[in-house]
Amino acid sequence: MADLYVGLMSGTSMDGIDAVVVSFDESKVQIHATHTRPYPQELRNSLFAAIRQPLDVELDPSGELHRQVGECFRDAALTVIRDSGVNKGRIRAVGSHGQTLRHQPNAPVPFSLQIGDAEVIACGTGITTVANFRQADIAVGGQGAPLTPPFHEWLVRSENKNRVVVNIGGIANITVLPADPSDVTGFDTGPGNGLMDAWISRHLHKPFDVDGTWAADGAVADSLLDQFLLDPYFKLLPPKSTGFEYFNPEWLQRYDVDRIDPVDVQTTLCEFSASTIASAIKQHADETHEVFVCGGGVHNKELLRRLSRNIPEISVSSTATLGLSPDWVEAAAFAWLGMRTVNGQTGNLPGVTGATHKVVLGEIHSP
Repeated sequence: MADLYVGLMSGTSMDGIDAVVVSFDESKVQIHATHTRPYPQELRNSLFAAIRQPLDVELDPSGELHRQVGECFRDAALTVIRDSGVNKGRIRAVGSHGQTLRHQPNAPVPFSLQIGDAEVIACGTGITTVANFRQADIAVGGQGAPLTPPFHEWLVRSENKNRVVVNIGGIANITVLPADPSDVTGFDTGPGNGLMDAWISRHLHKPFDVDGTWAADGAVADSLLDQFLLDPYFKLLPPKSTGFEYFNPEWLQRYDVDRIDPVDVQTTLCEFSASTIASAIKQHADETHEVFVCGGGVHNKELLRRLSRNIPEISVSSTATLGLSPDWVEAAAFAWLGMRTVNGQTGNLPGVTGATHKVVLGEIHSP
């Protein structure tokens, strides 16, 4: 009987903790249960405040956030385990990504900070918990992100087709999977949903643009889009990664967006995400046959329509066509990475992160 693993993930959009109970065979993942647990609104507000004003975060509030997020991750794990109906003794490990507060791999002293006390998860569930996956990669010269490409390679790579996996969360990233496995690469392409979420929250007081309907109502402001595309990030060569500490509402305000009709800004942001993802594919995977999309952005119909229009010669579909719901790919990836860690197996791809060599990722916390 196969071991079971729990995967826990919360991305830059911070719209909730995704939790899965999964098992793995040679090249497939079986999902036994899923659960999404939103953060309490007050906690979510505090997390966003910490991200937007990192220099204002004091030690005591920082420690409290670390504990509170850990409790939310613990509760998500307990709920998904209960929903699965499996004996807890069958679950070998929990893989917890935690909540990123700051990602600075190119700083003079590189670091990436994920909170969510793993000891709280381990002791609260009684299950070995693996966390802090990024640090080992950064310690050997890597970006510490993106970390899901090894899982994408294991799950999606074809021996006769060139494929790309696009994960669209607050930030978008791609994994380039040529038929030749020696050339696997991946990186953050830039904004995914994050800027669109922030803009609609400000103007319509909604957490996100359902189906991209608001973006579909406007028109692209071409001059604004051209300015966005001049950002230096898009001139950087991989390996590269980014986050909300860079592409955030403050970044957006540099461009005097308030002079433009808000709906047109939303449309422009949608095109911005689609065009930068498409440009990354054209530049770094120009012989791609198939693109598979996962993450929350898969539900933004306008974003996917624009992505398909930017790469009309390439098939674009959801990872659901491969048998894995796009909503659970990242949580499943951290269950898989947790499995790799407890088995003493490496979890990074130096061709993706820029690390000098492969390393075992994560810290193991025993209950």
